[in-house]
Amino acid sequence: MKPLVAIIDWARQPVGDPAASIESGILGDAAVVKTFLCDTEADFTGEILNAQALIIWHNIQVTAPTIARLTSCRALIRNGVGFDSVDGAAAAQRGLALCNVPDYGTEEVADHALALTLALCRQLFPLDAEAKRLGWSIAVEPRLRRLRELTFGIIGLGRIGTATALRAKALGFQVCFYDPHLPNGVHKAIGITRVAGLDELLRRSDVVSVHCPLNAETHHLIGERELALMKPDAFVVNTARGAIIQKTAILEALRHGRLAGAGLDVVEDEPLRTAEEAATPNLIVTCHAAFCSVESKREMRATSARIARAAVLGEPLDNIVNGVPRTARPAN
Repeated sequence: MKPLVAIIDWARQPVGDPAASIESGILGDAAVVKTFLCDTEADFTGEILNAQALIIWHNIQVTAPTIARLTSCRALIRNGVGFDSVDGAAAAQRGLALCNVPDYGTEEVADHALALTLALCRQLFPLDAEAKRLGWSIAVEPRLRRLRELTFGIIGLGRIGTATALRAKALGFQVCFYDPHLPNGVHKAIGITRVAGLDELLRRSDVVSVHCPLNAETHHLIGERELALMKPDAFVVNTARGAIIQKTAILEALRHGRLAGAGLDVVEDEPLRTAEEAATPNLIVTCHAAFCSVESKREMRATSARIARAAVLGEPLDNIVNGVPRTARPAN
């Protein structure tokens, strides 16, 4: 029998296609490809647990007990950049590679971050609402800002952070960044300013855009204390992971006027849970959609399928994020 590549989609909101047309086209005769709709890992069937590769869409957590039950798997492939939903350490203990797709949505997320920024700095949504009420008083005039006089601060200068920095720079922002994991000299390569600490970046920035991964170091990286350091007329944009910013803290800052606005593609414990949260003033929220485009989704699925094909053929794997050697064989 041919090996199985199992695509794990979210039953409540599927984002792939049941026929797995892109994945099937790339895997060809190398494997059988099936899509499984699951609410949680508790829904993993014996067929899934026997698959040789799992392609996992977001919203499904894969924890150590489930990983221990994978009898034939060589690769867990997160269909996206973030991989915090899968226990990579537990997979590594079994020699099981955890892979991601780090570059498929770079342009889209950077574009989305700038779109949210422009919507805040130019107050597009309040102006739209006022015009549709047949008004013309420009009540939000005190919030309208000139971009070239603003400092755009970036937290995390990886692929997406760099793409965002270059876009912000082209729009005239004065761009700075904080990233303790990068070597010296990176700022010179793209012509922006490096700051020594997060507190300094928060104090000096008019826009703070988040582009770091979610892990133990960055969970609640921005909370009540950090928001208090920011200018009251500053904006926060997050297109990374929701739990990097403490939800209760940022919503309270907006409600009490300690922050001028926020553009969040991601929120902690997403989506928003109550009408009160949704009614928070000066808040723009999008549906964890920054990565989305016809082109990016196609690229993401094709990359995951190529990694799955390498897994079933016993070839070296790309984009391993949990330290397993590319050519390692999993423990049975």
